[in-house]
Amino acid sequence: MTNNDFIGLAASYGYAIALLILGEGLRRLFGVKPELTRKVIHIGAGMWVFGVLLLFKHWQIGILPFATFIGLNYLFYRYRFISAMDTEDSSPGTVYFAISVTLLFGLFWRPDGPVDNVPIAVAGVMAMTWGDALAALIGRRFGQHKYQVGNSVRSWEGSAAMLLVSTVMIFLVLLLLPGSLLSPLAQPFTVGRVCLAAIVSATFATLAEAVSPHGTDNLSVPLVAAGVAWIIKHI
Repeated sequence: MTNNDFIGLAASYGYAIALLILGEGLRRLFGVKPELTRKVIHIGAGMWVFGVLLLFKHWQIGILPFATFIGLNYLFYRYRFISAMDTEDSSPGTVYFAISVTLLFGLFWRPDGPVDNVPIAVAGVMAMTWGDALAALIGRRFGQHKYQVGNSVRSWEGSAAMLLVSTVMIFLVLLLLPGSLLSPLAQPFTVGRVCLAAIVSATFATLAEAVSPHGTDNLSVPLVAAGVAWIIKHI
C-alpha cells in the first residue's frame, strides 16, 4: 500500500468514528430521537463514498473501510453498543448498507482503468443514502396514507419522496461524476440517457423499497438502482 492508501484508511475510519460520536452526542446532549440520529449516521456514511473516490487510487484498498463495517455494524446491531445507531427494535439495515456499498464498488469502481463505471455504483448508493432516508423520515412525519405489500407497511407520501429524491440524486450523479476529478475515466452519459436512467432507476428503486422487509431495502435499493442504470447505459 502507498502512503496515500494509509492516509485514506485513516481518514475513513476517523470519519466513521466522528459520525458515531456525532450521532451519540445528538442523542445524549440534545435528546434527538434514535430514529433521527440513525438517519444522520446513514446519510453521513453514504456521502463518504465521495471521500473514498477522492482519497484512494486502488479499488481493492478503497473498499476496505466499508467492507470492515460489515462486521462492525453487525456487532453494533447485535450488542447495541451505540444507541444512536441501533435501538432495540431496529433492523440489521446498517449491515446491509455496508454490504451493498462494498459489492457495488467492488463491481464497478476501476480508478486505474481502462474504464471506470463507479458513477453507476454511486448512483445506487445515493438512492439508498438520500432517497431511502428521506422516504423514512417523511413517511414517519407526514405519512397519512398507508399501504402494505407482504409484511412491509409504507406510506404513499414516503414513497413519493423516495421517487423524487432518488430521481434527482441519480440524475446529478450520472450527469456530473463521469469525467470529473473523482472519476476521470468514466464515460459520460448523454443528457437524454441520464434522464432516462434517473427516472427508470428511481422508479425501480422505489418499488424495491416498498416491498423489502426489515431493513433489506438497504441492500435491494442500491443494487436495483445501479443494476437498472447499468442496463440503460448499455442498451
